Amino acid sequence: MPVEQILFLGEICAEKGRQAVNKHLKQIKEQNQVSFVIANGENVAGGFGITPRLAEELFKSGVNCITTGDHFLDRKESESFFNSESRLLRPLNYPERVCGRGYGFYEFNGHKIGIVNLLGRVFLKLIDCPFQRMEKVLELMKSETDTIIVDFHAEATAEKIAMGWFLDGKVSAVLGTHTHIQTADERILPGGTAYITDVGMCGPFDSVIGMRKDLSLKRMILSIPVRLQPAKDDVHICAVLLAIDMATGKAKRIQRINQPIADDNPPENSSSTRTGDESIYQIR
Repeated sequence: MPVEQILFLGEICAEKGRQAVNKHLKQIKEQNQVSFVIANGENVAGGFGITPRLAEELFKSGVNCITTGDHFLDRKESESFFNSESRLLRPLNYPERVCGRGYGFYEFNGHKIGIVNLLGRVFLKLIDCPFQRMEKVLELMKSETDTIIVDFHAEATAEKIAMGWFLDGKVSAVLGTHTHIQTADERILPGGTAYITDVGMCGPFDSVIGMRKDLSLKRMILSIPVRLQPAKDDVHICAVLLAIDMATGKAKRIQRINQPIADDNPPENSSSTRTGDESIYQIR
C-alpha cells in the first residue's frame, strides 16, 4: 500500500478562521497531495461551538472529518446533528448517553482510517478517563484498520505527552488541540506514532488565542465577567501534514505548517513579523 498524505487542521476559530480554510484549503491540498483532511471545529461558531450549517460549510470546502472538544455542545441546535452526522465527532470519554460518537471509520483511495476524539481531564471537566476509554475501543478499532489518528483535546502538556507515550506504536498519530498555540515539538515516537503537543489554530494571531485582546485583558486584569468576541487580524492557518504508511499504519513524517494568509494582513500597529514556519520530522 502507498504512503498517503493526511492533513490535520488546528482549531478553526470563528469567522476569519472559517473564511481562511474555505478559501485556501483546496490549494493546500493540491500543493501537498493530501488525500484526507481532519479539522478541529469546536470553535467555528463565533469562537464557541459548531452549528450544522457551519459544519456543512467545512465539509463542502474539503474537510472529511470534524473533531471537537469541551465546547462541542455550546450551540444547542447541534445536538441532533451530532447524532445524525457520522463525519462529526465529540470526545469519546463523555458519558455514553451524550449525543454523538467519539470515533469513526472513513474510507478513501481504497483505504480505511479511524479517527478518535478524546478530552483531557487536567484543568478541564472531570469526565471519564481518556486513557481507559481509549484502551477499551482500541482493540475494536485495530480490527478494522491500523491507521488511527487521535485528536487529544487537552490543556496540560504533561497529559498530552503521556497520551503520546501511552499510544506509541498503537496508533498512527496523537495530535494535541485546545490551547490554540502551535508547539514546536513534532516528532515520530519510537513505535512509529507521530506526535505534537498542539497543532495550533486557524484564525487571527493578533489576539489572545483568537479573541479580541482588549476584552481578554479586561477579563484577566479586572477579574470580572467579560463577553469575549473573536478577533479579525493577522490570520494564519496552522496544521500538521502526516505521511502514513497505509500498510502498517506507521507515521513516516510529520510536518508542522504555519501559513499566514496574505489577504488578511496584520494591522499597521501590529508587532507580528511572522512569514510562515514549516518544520518536518521524518523517518529516514
